Amino acid sequence: MHGNKQHLQKDFFLYNASKARSKTYINMREVSQRFRLPPSEYVIVPSTYEPHQEGEFILRVFSEKRNLSEEAENTISVDRPVKKKKHKPIIFVSDRANSNKELGVDQEAEEGKDKAGPEKQGETPQARPGHTDQETEEQQQFRNIFRQIAGDDMEICADELKNVLNTVVNKHKDLKTQGFTLESCRSMIALMDTDGSGRLNLQEFHHLWKKIKAWQKIFKHYDSDHSGTINSYEMRNAVNDAGFHLNSQLYDIITMRYADKHMNIDFDSFICCFVRLEGMFRAFNAFDKDGDGIIKLNVLEWLQLTMYA
Repeated sequence: MHGNKQHLQKDFFLYNASKARSKTYINMREVSQRFRLPPSEYVIVPSTYEPHQEGEFILRVFSEKRNLSEEAENTISVDRPVKKKKHKPIIFVSDRANSNKELGVDQEAEEGKDKAGPEKQGETPQARPGHTDQETEEQQQFRNIFRQIAGDDMEICADELKNVLNTVVNKHKDLKTQGFTLESCRSMIALMDTDGSGRLNLQEFHHLWKKIKAWQKIFKHYDSDHSGTINSYEMRNAVNDAGFHLNSQLYDIITMRYADKHMNIDFDSFICCFVRLEGMFRAFNAFDKDGDGIIKLNVLEWLQLTMYA
């Protein structure tokens, strides 16, 4: 384990027995214990008396022999599709006031295959070779629902997006949810809006729905009791499954921001969290041109980025 600072998952504790622990597990401010252990690598796991509680602690280890200790922590990163060719630079939406600055934004690999043309298109994405008839029918269903709500301009705002998404989600009887809120839909538009219009066309909406379906699959996997919620620990694993690798401090922030008083996260908050993570990682990568993990923003860029995210 030395040198590997990754956060230990649940399986580690299921298949590795405890070597030593406190004699009594009671609610005390201070716990001290003496152990005799053979030379090896060990993980010390402090905990609160009740689950889902936050607490600060000081851990002191006295050893008769010289030892090396380090904190287990994840490296913050996000999984990205492998780029097959260089994408055409676009104006990043959070920097649209400064129109002469072009920022390359990471996009899905399939977007690089689209033919050059106007960004706003009303056409339904054509089925590619190898796609099934079922996918073609789904695209037709999306076009019909989208046209009924969007109107002749074939673009939707946040209110219309809410109607579209809730119409589709309500057909999934196995997903217990009250639907998406207006604030969540505004965040989704901010994620997919590449020209700063504050609206989505059919192609952008279809791409957004593919993301929501992927995240919905993850949510249903961890919502094993079909309660419509997942707990904070399951959220940590769900975030990792979606390709977002965070540290403990950020997981705590997610719990404080999106969980209820029982430390449970519903489907709307779940999707809203993933939309925010996707958007913020995308924005950071757009500004981090040299890839060193450090960006420099002036106050205008910072406000544009955070206010629209």
